Amino acid sequence: MLSRLAQERATGVLTRERGVLYLVEGQVVHAESPATPGLDVLLTTRGALGSDGWWEAVSEAGADRRVGRFLVDSGRLTAGALELCHLGALYDAAFFTLGPSSGPARFRYGVAHWIGPVRPVSVDAVERETLRRRDLLHRIWPEPGTDTEPLVRTGRAVDATLPPRQRTVLDQVDGERTASDISLVLGRPGFHTLVDLRRLAAAGIVTTRSPTITSGPVPAGSVESGSIASGLAECGPDGARTPEAPATPLSPVSTVVAQAAEAAQASADPDVALLRRLRDALEAL
Repeated sequence: MLSRLAQERATGVLTRERGVLYLVEGQVVHAESPATPGLDVLLTTRGALGSDGWWEAVSEAGADRRVGRFLVDSGRLTAGALELCHLGALYDAAFFTLGPSSGPARFRYGVAHWIGPVRPVSVDAVERETLRRRDLLHRIWPEPGTDTEPLVRTGRAVDATLPPRQRTVLDQVDGERTASDISLVLGRPGFHTLVDLRRLAAAGIVTTRSPTITSGPVPAGSVESGSIASGLAECGPDGARTPEAPATPLSPVSTVVAQAAEAAQASADPDVALLRRLRDALEAL
């Protein structure tokens, strides 16, 4: 749909499950996503602009869709600073908006954003940058759970050489916050937070919070937990039931190895960081 809208030189807003893209004559002029802080948060949190100055600009120029122009003309921001911050926010929000989604995409023609024109970006450039970022995250750590699930510390000692940027992110990991929550607290672009968290996960310092296991009756026909051997022996190659093997609980080492092997098989390319985590888990037993 986005490519077709670019060819049509369409103007309006594309809405997807995790964000929106605003187009003017087939080019992307603004993007927003709840997964990452908006331009206002990025400008005011970093001290580039006071909160009062931002809301004055919205009040004075929002109705005319010239907020960006007002910030420059009033001397609150230089044109270069506005462009740089706006492009960063645009690419960041577009990354989340264009991510995998099960929901429908909708386009409303003629809708414009109140920020006004700053620096249009071609659809090809947005798509190319989105794919580059997706590939970078996969190379750092191939498990995407750290992007959306609540995060906890693993208890591994933190190296003194941990970069300050990652340490700041780590300080916000409390077992409840997700990557998006941390980005909002820090006023930091969401993608940058994902990079730091995946590096921390690759180093074995953070992981996703384990789901709470509730006790209850085992459904009929289910395989008992801790009895993998008996589950594998239930049916032979032709589907006929074979004699049941004794249930042998896995040792802690076997459990770690099985989990690591399953994770490695799920990834297209074995990751060195995964092997390090396996080593660390074995050493901790």
